Amino acid sequence: MPFAVYVLGLAVFAQGTSEFMLSGLLSGIADDLHVSIPTAGLLTSAFAVGMVVGAPAMALVGRRQPRRRALLFFLCVFIAAHVVGALTPNYPVLLATRVFGALANAGFWAVALVTAIDLVRPEQRARATSVVVGGVTVACVVGVPAGALLGDRWGWRAAFWAVALVSLPAVLAIARTIPNHAPPAQPDPSANTRRDLRALLTRPLLSTLSVMALVQGATFCAFSYFEPVITEVTGLADGWVPIALALFGIGSFVGVTIAGRIVDRRPTQVIGWGMAASAVGWALFAYTAATPWAAITLVAIQGMLAFATGTALIARVLRLSQDTSGLSGALATSAFNIGGTLGPWLGGLTLNANLGYRAPLATSAALMLLALTVAATTHHHERRPHHFPKPTAHT
Repeated sequence: MPFAVYVLGLAVFAQGTSEFMLSGLLSGIADDLHVSIPTAGLLTSAFAVGMVVGAPAMALVGRRQPRRRALLFFLCVFIAAHVVGALTPNYPVLLATRVFGALANAGFWAVALVTAIDLVRPEQRARATSVVVGGVTVACVVGVPAGALLGDRWGWRAAFWAVALVSLPAVLAIARTIPNHAPPAQPDPSANTRRDLRALLTRPLLSTLSVMALVQGATFCAFSYFEPVITEVTGLADGWVPIALALFGIGSFVGVTIAGRIVDRRPTQVIGWGMAASAVGWALFAYTAATPWAAITLVAIQGMLAFATGTALIARVLRLSQDTSGLSGALATSAFNIGGTLGPWLGGLTLNANLGYRAPLATSAALMLLALTVAATTHHHERRPHHFPKPTAHT
């Protein structure tokens, strides 16, 4: 695997840390900037919305630039947003930096995914994808707890500075390792964009994107409410929460690693069996959440299944599209973050309806069953033979 692919994973690690670290910093931000915790929570929503909207738009910006230049531009904007965020005493400015940071993150993801698969042989593309996606899982294991620790010791601004500093080595490494191929000539960029979008948005690809959004929705519906499940339902002490989150991250890392090695050979089996096992796992978690050993074990298993399936789905999007412009990576990024926005919202609805802390886990199982239904329907349509009427003889 080329070193440049691991460099892309390092940058994604920093960006993944930024995306998820606010869960442990909201109280400090609210106190420092004199806003309520729900208002501080909008910083997370702003980042998610920026990722959904920004991925296609930033891909269009990046596709007209050489890959290395586009990656450096997005990463430098991301760093600048965190520096400004660390310095500002003003909540609206901090909110704006989260939006700009998300736009830069979305653009980087879109270009990085297609760059990674272009750097390797065809039979290594799923593995290269897993290395890039693995940056997010490492962020869950290391980055997010480290950000929370920094915020507890030196304030939330220290976590923002740390993200900016961790990103700097990636800037230098990208400048040295990523080839700076010029983009193809585009005499009419708008016409090319319309043509490429029409070519991309086929039924199989749209179905895969829908399945990806549902799978990620299931993952984040449960993940967002692990804390009350572990403390209120399972009955473990608060100190078990970071352990559970770390186990989920470790499971995620194992999942993307396994997927990267087998998806190129058995893509359909990984997606199908991964979704089925995940649906059973979330239902079993909801049923056994009061049993400590079962709950902790299932946290790790579900992390593995979620990210193995997610990696396989991203690889399928890139394979179906045969796209080198970054648009397919942008669509995958948007689908990922639509799920990341939809899942916590649905889980919150069940809690507001007083259905109990197991309800988000059951909702995750339902979302996985819906994802399986969509995937199975599309698979059946693709395999169904198309019969045409035989010509009749006329005398």
